[in-house]
Amino acid sequence: MQPSTQPVIFRSPLRGRWLTAVLGLVLLVGLTIVALTGFASHAAYEPRLPGNNTNPTGGLLESWLVGWPTSPAWLYRVTQGMHVIVGLALVPVVLAKLWSVMPLLLRWPPVRSVAHGLERLSVFLLVSSTIFELATGVLNIQTYYAFPFSFYTAHYYGAWVFIAAMALHVALKAGTVRAALWPTVKTGPSGDDDDGPAPEPEPEHSGPTSGMSRRGLLGAVAGASATVVALSVGQTLDGPLRRTALLAPRGLPLGNGPNDFEINKTAAAVGIDQGGVGPGWRLELTGARPVLLSRAELLALPQYTYRLPISCVEGWSTEQSWTGVRLADLARLTGLTRPRLVTVDSLQAGGSFGSASLSARQIADERSLLALKVNGADLSLDHGFPARIIVPAAPGVHCTKWVTRMRFQ
Repeated sequence: MQPSTQPVIFRSPLRGRWLTAVLGLVLLVGLTIVALTGFASHAAYEPRLPGNNTNPTGGLLESWLVGWPTSPAWLYRVTQGMHVIVGLALVPVVLAKLWSVMPLLLRWPPVRSVAHGLERLSVFLLVSSTIFELATGVLNIQTYYAFPFSFYTAHYYGAWVFIAAMALHVALKAGTVRAALWPTVKTGPSGDDDDGPAPEPEPEHSGPTSGMSRRGLLGAVAGASATVVALSVGQTLDGPLRRTALLAPRGLPLGNGPNDFEINKTAAAVGIDQGGVGPGWRLELTGARPVLLSRAELLALPQYTYRLPISCVEGWSTEQSWTGVRLADLARLTGLTRPRLVTVDSLQAGGSFGSASLSARQIADERSLLALKVNGADLSLDHGFPARIIVPAAPGVHCTKWVTRMRFQ
């Protein structure tokens, strides 16, 4: 068999086992955090409740799910914020890792044995799934859906492909990483084998100060990641840092006074008719008996105020003071004291999540409200007037706006 070959153009004195191993360990830790927080987000959607899961039947892939808690109220804010911020911070690391192994990916022949073919397959699945997950995630953060498929479904199943590929790749490369970081025999940085870099020609003017060192390259990658974090972390926080979130479409003024905070959907974008939310609006409750309530009648019920965050899958969140009627009190009006779930329907005519189901745990939490006011003022139309759902630790898409019907079971 002819020795493997690769284009000289990809050779660099910076490439080597040590650099690749360090980048790989950073990605192993970072992508594990991204995967775990991503699956936490899926669990927070309570996908086993009616209408909450647009994926095909999960089977074994969802057998691990447990009920999502409502306490602490900031739980989804932290987990989803970490998912997005860590994912963005890893983009420079992924690019550096791909650069470090580029010569190995282009060696010829591409497969030289069964074991080598298995390793190549794991690399292909790992690289492709990582790029797919990062690319679709970044587009979702920008709420720009340039792809002809459901982000929710594709991102979820893409994550399972990534997990399987990463597990296989780690199993195959664990020994190589150990040898690179903790060698028992000192070797040169440019060995010509399946795990090393390309053989490097000696630079004409080599010396201790010529070019960038490998640690310098790692410093540049770390600096790029830190810059990404600095320009995006503000979207998960309230206060002045909100304005620094230049990589996230959040932080611009969206109103005046109490209603000046972030939204995903405007009333116009989802076809809310002004007439439908006027004086003739009624909230329909169903349970053991039907109930029909006007907004004035809702305001006459006991009102409660809690300061709670809204946290969305795009990674942004904001904490506001909400006032309204407890969901548990609305359930009792229909004759149910311990409902198993409630399905909430919106007036919105377009877009996703026009209907969402909440669990018994979410209904029972005293902080779960049908909110009528925010920060002491009536909800604006874009924030869900005449009434919207607020549930602690729930994804923002389940805090349904423009509520028209609540079906307790």
